[in-house]
Amino acid sequence: MSQEAARLSLDCKATVYLGEFSRGGKTRGANQASDHDMDKQGKYTPCGILDEDTGELFIHFGSSYKTSDFIVDTLEFWWSSITPEAQQELPMIQLKIDNGPESSGSRTQFLKRIVDWVDRIGKPVYLLYFPPYHSKYNPIERCWGILEQHWNGALLTDVQTMLAWAESMTWKGLHPILELSQTVYQKGISVAKSEMSKIEQRLQRDLILPKWGILIQPI
Repeated sequence: MSQEAARLSLDCKATVYLGEFSRGGKTRGANQASDHDMDKQGKYTPCGILDEDTGELFIHFGSSYKTSDFIVDTLEFWWSSITPEAQQELPMIQLKIDNGPESSGSRTQFLKRIVDWVDRIGKPVYLLYFPPYHSKYNPIERCWGILEQHWNGALLTDVQTMLAWAESMTWKGLHPILELSQTVYQKGISVAKSEMSKIEQRLQRDLILPKWGILIQPI
């Protein structure tokens, strides 16, 4: 772990649809897949956090919408997964993240939740955004590529099968830590201007790239 900051990379993978059908027209072994994807048995969105220093991967599967709250709850999952000793030793958290609509430097609900989280854990967080069309450089994208290769051709017929395949992958020789969420998230939540003006005062924005570099100090 870095002595200056814990370097985290966060991103959500494309939604995974469950059912007896193949992805990419291929299936593994003697399994018979449907020739079209009509009988879906549910869908899950993986949101992951990669610790760049330890190689640990944390994957939070959501069965609802990909929202600001879902993304911050993934951070909550990561925080609760590390030991109290590791929490105490962290001086700061650097979070690399895509500038997507649910987590951008102008998304009011995301910024509110992040500020609340920073105050709760008592650690400064620096949001480091990738510019448009550069999200492929986010380190966790490599993990998603490994996961897709790992379960490519497998029939993800149900939740247990999906989780088993995800848990059996490795990154840097480590298996990921998983959490399955059944929380139903609401879309379109925003913060009133009067409340947002107070939150904005907590954001130390980069002078050159104010939407792409944001430091938040706890109070």
